[in-house]
Amino acid sequence: MNETFKEKFPHIKLTLSKIRSSQCTCLISLLSLKREMRKLAQEECGFEEPTVAMAFVYFEKLALKGKLNKQNRKLCAGACVLLAAKIGSDLRKHEVKHLIDKLEEKFRLNRRELIAFEFPVLVALEFALHLPEHEVMPHYRRLIQNS
Repeated sequence: MNETFKEKFPHIKLTLSKIRSSQCTCLISLLSLKREMRKLAQEECGFEEPTVAMAFVYFEKLALKGKLNKQNRKLCAGACVLLAAKIGSDLRKHEVKHLIDKLEEKFRLNRRELIAFEFPVLVALEFALHLPEHEVMPHYRRLIQNS
């Protein structure tokens, strides 16, 4: 299989096995980050499953659009949780501050960077924060089953 890949793509200096291996590593990293998002949002901040499910959908949309990389994945995760909390919950100013404090601590983010990154994430999501039920429900069901 590697030989066939090399014939089709001689300009690429990686083998197909290496590419697949790096994709697996990337997926594992994203799944781990989603677990951290859930833990922070639900256990540490008390958000309900629909809010976490929305954050997951936002995060996955960014991944599918190719907007995530090693440098920004934690900022994206934090911004997704923050946006989902703002849309899915009736937050007061001190609750937003508490959430930002937790995101800053958990993901080791700079507060200013996180807040500044919220808008580029919003743009990448095409301002579509109100999600159709069919996008949220699979995540919601999984969260309910695992709690």
